[in-house]
Amino acid sequence: MPEQPVPTDFSAKLLRAKTVEGTSSWAFVILPKEVSATLPRRGRTGIDGTLNGHEFQALLEPDGNKSHWLKISGELMEKAGTSFGKVAKFVISPLAQEREPDAPEDLRKALASSPESRKTWEATTTIARIDWIHWIESAKQAKTRTKRIQDACNMLAEGKKRVCCFDTSGFYSKALSAPKTAD
Repeated sequence: MPEQPVPTDFSAKLLRAKTVEGTSSWAFVILPKEVSATLPRRGRTGIDGTLNGHEFQALLEPDGNKSHWLKISGELMEKAGTSFGKVAKFVISPLAQEREPDAPEDLRKALASSPESRKTWEATTTIARIDWIHWIESAKQAKTRTKRIQDACNMLAEGKKRVCCFDTSGFYSKALSAPKTAD
């Protein structure tokens, strides 16, 4: 029988991002390094959690400093009775089994047009698919994203099940980071 993930609790200040895409309001927290160290991986990791006792599921993002950051929706902040600048209580544990990621539309189209790529994609693990998607979505420019999708399809068509040369933690490449704070 698989081991059940152990919950970890911590308190953290809800931070406001300097730039917010879209119109919705959200906060974020950076996990203490000792909490992040209890997680199964430095890359994107799915969790079950509570914020001031209110349950949620989320995908933690690597912060590039050997920890993770968590995006908190305005709706969850409201339910939990908290807001920007307040210290909130969290309890998190890694998902017993990672959720299947939603592939972005451009990647789905590319996979649909390449049966060899799609076959390998479907034969990979959920974690590997999370990493492929993360690599594609971490591109800063549209042309880089397009190239990564083409490269992904080529590698998958060759039978490669894992994206190579991508630091999922962002620590060594400094490609990933938590949002900058508005303060």
